Amino acid sequence: MNPAATPCLIFNPSAQGGRASRFRSHPAIPGGQCVLLATSAPGDARRLAAQAVRDGFQTVIAAGGDGTANEVLNGIAEVPGGLRAVRLGILPLGTVNVFARELRLPLNTRRAWNVLALARERTIDVGRAEFTLDGLPQRRYFLQLAGAGLDSRAIELTEWSVKKKLGPLAYLLAGFKALSESRPLVTVRAGQTLAGEWVAVGNGRFYGGPVPVFPHARLDDGLLDICVLPKTGFFLLVAALAGLAVGRMHQFCRARQLSAPALTLTSPARVLLQLDGENAGPLPATLSIEPRALRVIVP
Repeated sequence: MNPAATPCLIFNPSAQGGRASRFRSHPAIPGGQCVLLATSAPGDARRLAAQAVRDGFQTVIAAGGDGTANEVLNGIAEVPGGLRAVRLGILPLGTVNVFARELRLPLNTRRAWNVLALARERTIDVGRAEFTLDGLPQRRYFLQLAGAGLDSRAIELTEWSVKKKLGPLAYLLAGFKALSESRPLVTVRAGQTLAGEWVAVGNGRFYGGPVPVFPHARLDDGLLDICVLPKTGFFLLVAALAGLAVGRMHQFCRARQLSAPALTLTSPARVLLQLDGENAGPLPATLSIEPRALRVIVP
């Protein structure tokens, strides 16, 4: 086997409610055309991706959801020179697949594999987050989005058993539960200072699925797009959804939007930071962009 010519595919057996556990025998994945590595615990995809880079693989494919893709990205990035040496492929098997939608990848496994086989590349920005966890400085990268406030609390409240049964609806139910709690303010500093109960940060346009929260964002513009909702009550969120439907969210719910290459997030209370749909650690955090740092396979 030649790692330079053979892709390494890292897959999450728990993706799609556990249906991906049968992934090795999926008819869309021709035997002998890639090395298959299954994760067994959180953090495995990062470890396996880092080892794949060290072993000389030049194409690493993340088969799973946005969380799996994020782990694979961070495994590639932790090896010196990894981002330059390796291109990332995405085989969407997750609950929401926001990054795959941003890349306009087909969500059908067979068609997505055909895209990966053609190996057409695009170079994109990646987001970088720096924060402290258990007294130790952390650096984590993200592909599509970050957030703090209502969304990170909803992720924290989402139960795995409910997510397995209900898919994306589990996040919505957790979001309603988070609305019943007190919601601390998150302060954003990015050339100007704003504060809100929910702060969303995008590298691309989509957030939470095919929802263009950042309609002017581009994956290669050297900027992070920021959306701040000062309040997040039930009726305000309904108004926000109505605004998204017509492309004028800021007019419906007083959302504030801006762009910057870097920003800081702080809060006087405990607030978690989520990266690509998974909570990473607490605020304060500094987010920035690394322009055109990653090669990805696109249609």
